Amino acid sequence: MGFFRRLLTNNHRISERPANVALRTPPSAVAVKEELSDNVEYVREALFGTDDLAERPLKLPEARGTLLYLNSVCDHNLIHELILKPMMNSSGTDPERIVTAAGLSRLTDLGAAIDLMTSGFAVLFLEGKPECYAIQAALINNRSVSEPANEKTVQGAHNGFIESLRVNLQLVRRQINSRNLVIRQYTLGKMTHSEASLVYINDLADPQLVAEIDARIKAINADNVMNAYLVLEYIENRSYSPFPQILLTERPDRVAANLLEGRVALLMEGTPAALVMPANFFVFYQSPDDYNSRSLAGSFIRLLRLFSFFIAITLPAYYIAVISFHYEVVPMELFYQIKGSVEKIPYPPILEALFMELTIELLREAGMRLPAPVGQSIGIVGGLVIGDAVVRVGLVSYPMIIVVALTAIASFVVPSHEMSYSVRLLRFLVMFAAALFGFVGIVFSLTAIFVHLCKLETFGSPYFAPISPMRVKDWKDALVRLPFWKLNERPLDAHAQKLIQETRSREEGEHDPG
Repeated sequence: MGFFRRLLTNNHRISERPANVALRTPPSAVAVKEELSDNVEYVREALFGTDDLAERPLKLPEARGTLLYLNSVCDHNLIHELILKPMMNSSGTDPERIVTAAGLSRLTDLGAAIDLMTSGFAVLFLEGKPECYAIQAALINNRSVSEPANEKTVQGAHNGFIESLRVNLQLVRRQINSRNLVIRQYTLGKMTHSEASLVYINDLADPQLVAEIDARIKAINADNVMNAYLVLEYIENRSYSPFPQILLTERPDRVAANLLEGRVALLMEGTPAALVMPANFFVFYQSPDDYNSRSLAGSFIRLLRLFSFFIAITLPAYYIAVISFHYEVVPMELFYQIKGSVEKIPYPPILEALFMELTIELLREAGMRLPAPVGQSIGIVGGLVIGDAVVRVGLVSYPMIIVVALTAIASFVVPSHEMSYSVRLLRFLVMFAAALFGFVGIVFSLTAIFVHLCKLETFGSPYFAPISPMRVKDWKDALVRLPFWKLNERPLDAHAQKLIQETRSREEGEHDPG
């Protein structure tokens, strides 16, 4: 039982090393010595003689010094202009008065100095001083801010997150220019030392929610935490649930909108996306286009997305159940058309559906991995050539081609990539249930899915809100999108401290002109 409990529990895994493997690991807290050569030798041994360690001896008027840095992560121009040139042209020896770099700090711990060196700092040691100076000179090589490829919008902003944490935080602050926006810094991974930031609005976010997320982040005890996608699996409630419980988005405007509802976001260095918590089922079907267009159009598109959820899950299963058990539900005029196509197929409908669904998944994965021009060619070849060939050979019927095509289109409508994967997985479960029990299997499988949605919670918030628990007031921005002057309350599932939000006032008796 202990093995299965360890396997299935969402614990924070600690990487273990065999006892017979010994590595030379320097102590983390060692005082800086007055002898210059001792400090330089210690840094060399602590970095195991790495070849990218650069040493620049300095001859100052009153003392000798050595500048140490890793040339793989430091900018040589910054080091020359901000450190070496001012130090050589000055008559003094106090770096705090000579060096004008913004990120300068005095240290007495060699372990802390070495950790800063791996992050892009240059460390200056002076003869006879039991302290050193860490100067920020990191090499910055960021790509330009552009629109995310998987979250494009027709109207509104066209910028997205990049791999730089500071740039991403700047994009969020540009959206919310408020003193109440709070950023908490973390360092994750015992070997990666990745920077992360928890972002929330102080007077909106629930303190218990912030404390819970903070505790889960600090409880991560692993060597490798390189990106936010790994953090997601450590802090989510139910790792084995088919539904995503944390919203992953690459759009700053979407993050800002959720922060203004009282939610919390986590950004991380090296990840061009943010984790938004807590997230319910309907958040994954919302898009910035819903709010950048008029309410009627936004409501129609949102309802169409929600309807596509049922189509993507049940349409192949419905076809299998009709062909295998309940052909009497088909109108007589359509029955003979379908019968002429289906009776030539030599195997059951479930195998026919599995063959086509797996073929579509293979084509989709191939189109994603290949370069864009080749990926488009694969889609055309798969949709036209292969689709027509399998029908002519007699492997698949024409109705199955239509069903699979409509199902694929319905799964593409989902704005969230994670929810799209969930829909594609659940589709196969419902198909097997329909092949075994017909309509009864579809009903039972859908009942099990909705029971799971009603029981699922994320950070103490109901996942299927505002359906379960029922709160009709929240429907105006969940199932549909009413005009902004009607959205005068924040969603209850976010547990915001201020439920009422300021909106444009409107008289009750106002009539539309004309």
